[in-house]
Amino acid sequence: MGIIGTIFIGLIVGLLARFLKPGDDSMGLIMTILLGIAGSLLATYGGQALGIYHAGQAAGFFGALVGAIVLLVIYGFIKKR
Repeated sequence: MGIIGTIFIGLIVGLLARFLKPGDDSMGLIMTILLGIAGSLLATYGGQALGIYHAGQAAGFFGALVGAIVLLVIYGFIKKR
């Protein structure tokens, strides 16, 4: 999957991560999408670099979702400070 595909998946993953992450977040839609794209890029290329999965596997989508949720949690902790 190329960079454009990863960004598109990041848009979807960011919205899903925001929906699945418990708690009240006061960030806007744009920030959610940006964190989803960052989580998608981090998990996709990190997982491939570690050899966990290969490009195009369904595990990449789930890895991107987990990466986006992790980034949303970290952003929430930083914003509270």
